[in-house]
Amino acid sequence: MGRGKIEIKRIENATNRQVTYSKRRNGIFKKAQELTVLCDAKVSLIMFSSTGKFHEFISPNISTKAFFDLYQKTTGTDLWISHYEKMQENYRRLKEINKKLRREIRQRMGGDLDDLNIKELQALEAKMDSSLVAIRDRKYHVIKTQTDTHRKKVRNLEERHANLVFDLETKLDQQDGIVESEGYYNEAANGASNLHALRLYQIHHPNLVLHHGGRFDSNDLRLA
Repeated sequence: MGRGKIEIKRIENATNRQVTYSKRRNGIFKKAQELTVLCDAKVSLIMFSSTGKFHEFISPNISTKAFFDLYQKTTGTDLWISHYEKMQENYRRLKEINKKLRREIRQRMGGDLDDLNIKELQALEAKMDSSLVAIRDRKYHVIKTQTDTHRKKVRNLEERHANLVFDLETKLDQQDGIVESEGYYNEAANGASNLHALRLYQIHHPNLVLHHGGRFDSNDLRLA
């Protein structure tokens, strides 16, 4: 049983259309490769899908440029003439624009003013005034932006300085508390040590008299 014929018309379903394109593209490329190998033919295929994807096959024994050069030589046509004419036209247009801009620059610098009439001079003056306004506004904007940036930097530095000062004061306060506590404990320890020494001295000197409610000082020891 033979295969049914497929009606040649646009496939409406996008997925089916893409699948058919991929299969038949691969088949065409395969046939082109077979022609190249079997018949030593020079084959070039350029394809664009409906989604704009580019696919190309070129025989390995020729480059794309050489293929088109051969085509032009064989058919006697110039594929690049229209493109060259467009490039020439674009070049002439850019050249004229450049000439006008250079002349306008010279006029704004005070040159080439002899051929201008009153209206042209007034128009030139108006252009220069508007240019000065635009330049001044742009310069002010740059200065304002730089000023705002520097102000932000200064504020950040001030905040960092304030935080550093606060941290330093906090550490100093903590150190002062530790020193005061150590001084208190050292004084208490020294007092206990002196009291212990006094008791030992009393044992060896029973005639020692204490003053000031049981306290003694260096004079008590000297009197004893």
